[in-house]
Order: sequence, then structure tokens, then C-alpha cells
Amino acid sequence: MTHPARRIIRHYEKHAIAWAGDRQNSPWNDKVWHDRFAEALAPGESVLDLGCGSGFPVAAHLHAHGLKVTGVDSSPTMISLCRRRLPDQEWIVGDMRELSLDSRFAGILAWDSFFHLDHAGQRAMFAVFAVHASPGARLMFNTGPQHGEAIGDYRGDPLYHASLASGEYRSLINRSGFETIDHVVEDPRAGGRTVWLCRSR
Repeated sequence: MTHPARRIIRHYEKHAIAWAGDRQNSPWNDKVWHDRFAEALAPGESVLDLGCGSGFPVAAHLHAHGLKVTGVDSSPTMISLCRRRLPDQEWIVGDMRELSLDSRFAGILAWDSFFHLDHAGQRAMFAVFAVHASPGARLMFNTGPQHGEAIGDYRGDPLYHASLASGEYRSLINRSGFETIDHVVEDPRAGGRTVWLCRSR
């Protein structure tokens, strides 16, 4: 039987248009963190947006702050929406777990995407973060509040989520050359998301 984490790529490609519409028509309940992330960077600096979706609202917000966005998503349809919305930015169809760009970024974002990876995939991502981070780069991602797995639902299809324990995340962050700036569990200002904001040492 296929592990539910392996269905994520097909899931988002199948529902790309519906998801983009739902995202555009839903309240943006986590903007406080994206404001903080963007305001820590200078205009003209580059951001790697992993699991960028349709480019709205997050990538569009980063662009509005004068940042250069490189967005990566496994869904060709999502990337086509990004290219239509922000044609002057860079958009890549690809799996974040296999990413190897010859570039380093002042900001790395894995928002509402990182938690769709299974435990092993999440652990491996910290090497990807590290190799793409400039000195002093900001890294922001969100997770679950504790170690475990959960299956949600989107338009009748199962939607996989996973999280490591906070202590393991801290260890992975430190071992990969980052330090934690802030960590909030189930932040009510961000729709109950558990957020990690880090900086490359």
C-alpha cells in the first residue's frame, strides 16, 4: 500500500486550481509571520520559497517587499499559476527534497509544505536548507506541535501531515548551521500554526 506521504505530489497537482481559488478567497491568518520574515530582509535580496503553491499570497507579498523570489513546487499547474501571476520571478517545477541549485539565498521559506513530508524527509531537508543558505540567512517553516502523523482531508482526498518533536527540530537546526530566533507552538495569531524562525550562523 502506498504511504500517504507519497500521494502529496499527486494530490496538489489534482487539486491545484481549486486550492489556488480557496487560498485566494480565504482570510490570510498567518500574515504576521510573513511580515516578520520579509522585514528582516533588505529589498533586492533573494528568497527560496519551497512548496510555493500558486504564489499567492506569500510569494506575492515577498515580491511586494522588493525581494527576489525563486519558487519551487512539485505541481506543474501550481508553477504555471505562479508564472502567470509573477512572470518576472523564477519558478521551478521540482521536489524540494531533491533540490540542488547553484545559488544561496538570504531567506528560505518552507511554509505549509514542510509538514507534508514524512519524518525521514523532514530530517533530510535540513541539509537542503543549509546548502542554499547565505551567511545570516533567515529560515522559516512550520510544523506540528509534537512528534506524530495525521491525516487531514481536502475535497474528499486524504492529506498527510507529520511532525518531529521540538527537541529533535532544535537539534537538526543546530547541527545544520542554524540557530533558533523564535519558536511559537500553535500560535493563535497564525491559525494555530507551530512556527520556527531561524538564522544561519
